[in-house]
Amino acid sequence: MSERILVIEDDPAILKLLQRGLAYEGYLVDTAVDGRSGLLMARDNHPDLVVLDWMLPGMDGLETLKEIKKISPNLPVVIITGHGSIEAAVDATKSGAYDFLEKPLSIDKVMVTISNALNFRKLEEEN
Repeated sequence: MSERILVIEDDPAILKLLQRGLAYEGYLVDTAVDGRSGLLMARDNHPDLVVLDWMLPGMDGLETLKEIKKISPNLPVVIITGHGSIEAAVDATKSGAYDFLEKPLSIDKVMVTISNALNFRKLEEEN
């Protein structure tokens, strides 16, 4: 069975890039353009990993991350942002993010990060 990835991103070009790249790698991909709809998808579709934009309309990435962790504490979440700072990265990791990637994205780096996060989750579940 293929892993299910939820991408929460409001930029249509980045959303399309991630959706195509992940599908090409064999992942099942769900998408949302804001935090609230992303939370509903996380709850209903039980993804194996979430790729989450830090700057979203309405509910921002940090608030969305915290709510996702309430739904599924062990769900890996990879944050992506064009507005990165050390403080934001620290806030994200303290709130449970697996990693924090800055835009412009390298699709290769995104894929390696996702693969590592999924492997880490499998190891945690085995132990």
